[in-house]
Amino acid sequence: MTAITHATTPFDGQKPGTSGLRKKVRVFAQPNYAENFVQAVFDVVERAPGSTLVVGGDGRYYNRTVIQQVIRMAAANGYGRVLVGQGGILSTPAASHVIRKYGASGGLILSASHNPGGPDEDFGIKYNIANGGPAPEGVTEAIYARTLTIDRWLAEDSADIDLDTIGSAQVGALTVEVIDPVADYAALMETLFDFPAIRAAVAGGLTMAFDAMSAVTGPYATEILERRLGFPAGTVRNGVPLEDFGGHHPDPNLVHAKDLYDLMMSPAAPDFGAASDGDGDRNLIIGRGRFITPSDSLAMLAANAHLAPGYAGGLKGIARSMPTSAAADRVAAALGIPAFETPTGWKFFGNLLDAGQATICGEESAGTGSDHVREKDGLWAVLLWLNILALRGVSVDALAREHWAKFGRNYYARHDYEALPTEAANALIAELTAALPTLPGQAFGPLTVAAADSFSYLDPVDGSTSANQGLRVLFEGGSRIVFRLSGTGTEGATLRVYLERYEPAEGDLDADVGVMLADLIAAAEAIAGITRHTARTAPDVIT
Repeated sequence: MTAITHATTPFDGQKPGTSGLRKKVRVFAQPNYAENFVQAVFDVVERAPGSTLVVGGDGRYYNRTVIQQVIRMAAANGYGRVLVGQGGILSTPAASHVIRKYGASGGLILSASHNPGGPDEDFGIKYNIANGGPAPEGVTEAIYARTLTIDRWLAEDSADIDLDTIGSAQVGALTVEVIDPVADYAALMETLFDFPAIRAAVAGGLTMAFDAMSAVTGPYATEILERRLGFPAGTVRNGVPLEDFGGHHPDPNLVHAKDLYDLMMSPAAPDFGAASDGDGDRNLIIGRGRFITPSDSLAMLAANAHLAPGYAGGLKGIARSMPTSAAADRVAAALGIPAFETPTGWKFFGNLLDAGQATICGEESAGTGSDHVREKDGLWAVLLWLNILALRGVSVDALAREHWAKFGRNYYARHDYEALPTEAANALIAELTAALPTLPGQAFGPLTVAAADSFSYLDPVDGSTSANQGLRVLFEGGSRIVFRLSGTGTEGATLRVYLERYEPAEGDLDADVGVMLADLIAAAEAIAGITRHTARTAPDVIT
């Protein structure tokens, strides 16, 4: 076998976002498109000759095709070993763990996360560095710069390897090891959580339903929940990863996981309900009759994490993304540990975790995790909840009520306006940005603006600054609205509007969320002119 140099020319639009490069399958399927991006990664990332590369994905359509090409390209670009999940499967948190455990120089995760899959849907490629976390901005900028000048890509002239059989194969001088995608991750979970206590609770009658959404966590949840923890067969629903996720949208929210939500609100509800997304890094938590927002889940997990063996020594700090509610900040204050507010994107948490300044991190977009890996981890959050419920012996609803009675409640919702014309979305943000200095002192119904700004973050570890991370409108009394454009979609723009109202411990802690946020919803429209700019009268998704 010999390495072949393939001539190519650059493509526009290969700038990685917060979660790598995401486009429609038809875009990636263009000759040289995926190869250009992968070669750009190989050309700029730091690695020693003969390094190990981890490769895996969420099983979506086109994964296998690109994985085979990545292997050939890794062989031609001087890697010594590739670790690839059996069937091309490797959840994002599992990939992070494998990178760290085996000392890899980095990894390529082939996923578009919670986005739909199939021939007409989405695909993505993300590079993670040696710490197991997403490439920082300096690396993604270098990758993008290389895509603008790339003129060749390298690949071994070799046949496809068998991805479905665990074992080793050679591609030129490269050793390819097809590994069990679940084993290393499951073993890690056993070191963090009290599996005997959870098994005892299951034997004592604890029930749950887990919706894997026909995505990557199916094999992980089946092994851990059913085989190791003793939940009965059928606890894991939609547990077989499918290339099109069964035609569903693998985003664990109340819209796309409505079947689970309806079950949990019904008389037939088990004690605990949970779901994860396409690549396994997000979670949905629902108790019988009680939905837990991701922001509240982060706070409640942090407040009770000491019950799990992996966190029995306490937490070093708690970090949250700026749009995430301040509920976790109140837990950090009570524990006497730092609270960090970062831009959206797990790479910002990675610095804090590596520096030992934080232990648990979370984003309002259903992402929660800890220092065990350098990605958010959907199944980890589910297992920590199970650990807490097993040891506390209370329901999800009772635990939530107890938490709010101690810390107060941050009523919270996110309104998503999806697939907007990019020009309209940019115009809204530009107009609002220009208006920010004029907002303080203005009244919108019963709400008076105390401050308004464009969020900027100074990284306490490396001293870097990340500006323009979202527009904040802060009101007297602690309520706020945040406006930002998301970078996780593949078509048009998504406007996210975050609404938050703090109710103190002695206040109304069990009211309807929509009612409690009604004044903020009206203020958001008045301040930003959403309908005027977008012609939308309501959000596409409310979470």
